[in-house]
Amino acid sequence: MTSSSIPLIASADLTPTELRQILRANLTACRQSTLGLINVLTDAEFSQQAHPDFSPVGWHLGHIAFTESLWLLEYLKRDKCAYPQYQRLFAADGLPKTERQVLPSLAEILTFMETIRDRTLTYLETAPLHQQLRLWQWILQHESQHAEIATYILALHRQEQPISTAPCTAEEIAIPLSASKDNMVFVASGEFPLGHESVEALDNEQPQRAVQLTDYWIDRTPVTVAEYSEFVAAGGYQNSQWWHPQGWHWVAANEIMQPLYWRPEAEWANTPVCGVSWYEADAYACFVGKRLPTEAEWERAAQWQPATGTVQPMPWGDAPATVHRGNFDGERGGVTPVGEFPAGRSAVGCDDMLGNVWEWTSSWFDGYPGFTPYPYADYSQAYFDKRHRVLRGGSWATRRWVLRPTFRNWYQPEVRQLFAGFRCVLSA
Repeated sequence: MTSSSIPLIASADLTPTELRQILRANLTACRQSTLGLINVLTDAEFSQQAHPDFSPVGWHLGHIAFTESLWLLEYLKRDKCAYPQYQRLFAADGLPKTERQVLPSLAEILTFMETIRDRTLTYLETAPLHQQLRLWQWILQHESQHAEIATYILALHRQEQPISTAPCTAEEIAIPLSASKDNMVFVASGEFPLGHESVEALDNEQPQRAVQLTDYWIDRTPVTVAEYSEFVAAGGYQNSQWWHPQGWHWVAANEIMQPLYWRPEAEWANTPVCGVSWYEADAYACFVGKRLPTEAEWERAAQWQPATGTVQPMPWGDAPATVHRGNFDGERGGVTPVGEFPAGRSAVGCDDMLGNVWEWTSSWFDGYPGFTPYPYADYSQAYFDKRHRVLRGGSWATRRWVLRPTFRNWYQPEVRQLFAGFRCVLSA
């Protein structure tokens, strides 16, 4: 059984034996993906911060095992903590990120991960899975999220010096582009069920609720390097009129001149712009006379099936995600040209809704009405602070276990170290 053929969701309708087989297969495949990151890991990449906002790769590896032990073995199985010496080091709230660089050796952490996983798989054989299924699914997604963050950190460590674009003089600054509906698709108004309530849904995806949306147009693909180059060439980074006031202060204070992972060469022209902050995405949208979508608008464009007036679990329908439908799971090792996966096109006509680059929305990250935290209070709730914007869709490094249209990622608007781009909308 290949990783792409494993059912991602262990349905509660299955027998205990079937649940165990599927969970074991997914836990194994997810771990293989995680360990694939360290094949050529240097000492510096393992233990040093690449950026003040991110912990070292080695910390994420230890945290994955620590969290698995905490929730599956200690919380569910009621075992004693097997590694009390790691309780402060690898807890999410244990140490500041700057103090997470003094780590056990890679060999010790790998032994820690293997020991915990062996105990987990042993417990899996007797665990009452129908009562525990949500937490087992959460553990899979937790590891997937931290493995992707580790990918960001490695990209920062290994990043080549980006090709710089010379700033424009005042005389060279062009007028803004006029809003155009070229390469946009129309999405009709109507009521839409926002969110997700299946067993794999995280707390911030629930409860599902009906929202009413008016007509709008949305970009068929994420904004490309070629399109974003027009903003750069027109002096977008030198003209405050396009920027949110806080964004303009951020640009000036940090001398930002271009996206973080900026590749303006011709061969990258049709790939999505990658490594932009929310401030940069918002400024470009203003420049072209458009705006960023709300997360409800984004989700409707990804899931709505106009022919039946219903939502579908994936942009293309009910079939699982495969390498023919999108760029994800690290299969391609980086961004790919937009529109390369017509089999992954949404019913309204949008490409690249899952994978390639995360997409910024205009929405603040907050709980849906009736929100209930799970599995602990601060997993999502601590970030309902009007300081984090929602991203949707996943990137080329996103694991299959968190790849769905309703999944909500969140970061501060100045963060651009993740593999993030965006698409724009126009109100009709």
